[in-house]
Amino acid sequence: MLYVRRDLEKTFEKVRESYGMIVIVGARQAGKTTLLKRKLEEHGGTYVSLDDPDARELFNEDIKKFEKQWVQGNKITGIDEVQYGEDAGIKLKYLVDKGYKLWVTSSSEIILGRDVLSYLVGRTSILRLFPFSLNEFLRAGDIKVLTGKIKTRAVWEHLNWGGYPKVVLTDDSEMKKILLRDLIDTMLLKDVSKNFSIEDLGTLENLVRYLAVNVGGIISYENITSMLGISFQTLKKYLNALEKSYVVTRVLPFYTNRSKELTKRPKVYFIDAGLRNVVANEISTEVKGDIFENYVLTELLKLGFTPKYWRTKSKAEVDFVVERESSVVPIEVKITATKTPKSLKSFIRSYKPKEALVVFHKGKPKELKVDGCKVMFTDVLGLEEFFGVKLDS
Repeated sequence: MLYVRRDLEKTFEKVRESYGMIVIVGARQAGKTTLLKRKLEEHGGTYVSLDDPDARELFNEDIKKFEKQWVQGNKITGIDEVQYGEDAGIKLKYLVDKGYKLWVTSSSEIILGRDVLSYLVGRTSILRLFPFSLNEFLRAGDIKVLTGKIKTRAVWEHLNWGGYPKVVLTDDSEMKKILLRDLIDTMLLKDVSKNFSIEDLGTLENLVRYLAVNVGGIISYENITSMLGISFQTLKKYLNALEKSYVVTRVLPFYTNRSKELTKRPKVYFIDAGLRNVVANEISTEVKGDIFENYVLTELLKLGFTPKYWRTKSKAEVDFVVERESSVVPIEVKITATKTPKSLKSFIRSYKPKEALVVFHKGKPKELKVDGCKVMFTDVLGLEEFFGVKLDS
């Protein structure tokens, strides 16, 4: 199978000599195993997966026997799907403290929980691998020359089908749908329900469909609990499990008073737009506003940001606010854009940022000045260039 170079590899190479353990976390089938095997091959390491029942039994029952079988004598040991191991934190600490170099993966952020991570403070570097970014998507398609039409078509395809490598590298549309449906079923069964002890799979599936249809909306806990017939605590458990399994992400409101962020309602987006589209049964020839907004959010996550949204009592709203160093960058998302939106002007007057972005699907790049703020109109590739990402294929 074609190997597509990942943007995360640059960071991986920077940290690999400095830590006894590297943890690669991310959604199922985002490419963690492929990346792990590639790096082990490049650097002379040995691979084992805790998806293998024999390896998992040794890890769970006797870590010293696991050490003898799978770790001793290796320059580097790669342990895949480590979330399936019992008492993983203390066992991984034992191996790292003995001087072994470990590279491990997990399809769930459960590995980053207090019960595991507390044992590994200072010993590990955590890297998050998402489905293909637009830059990686272009690389996978060997697209080197970008005319306006090619760029628009590439964004439409990436937005519609998402960035899961197996889906991207499959040409047939019906097969793409099958792969995405199988993937969401597997994620809900193995990563969400199993890892977080959720037995009511029907209600979980209904929640995922609700979030897909209402993507990017400010969620009402009261409406959802009433519709699904579950308690507020159960809803919080389900949302937390979906988030830690890389199905969805919550976007909190932006305030200068940070304590308010925890008390106001979030928006919910899918980590992968293609996954959302299949759940909502909405593969479309037209790019719609809420789906494009979800898509831009996923690209911001892949750039390493944790965006927030801004909304006033008078309902002026900016889609995303990115905080970097001591500045903020407001971002409005539009299918087409020719002028600065009123809500963005309101944010600029309130917070006086130096720069702001309007990200469009169709349009021409330009710059305007609004109350001393440079407002840049750009497409998704321009978004990545703005934040200092070198784009290549």
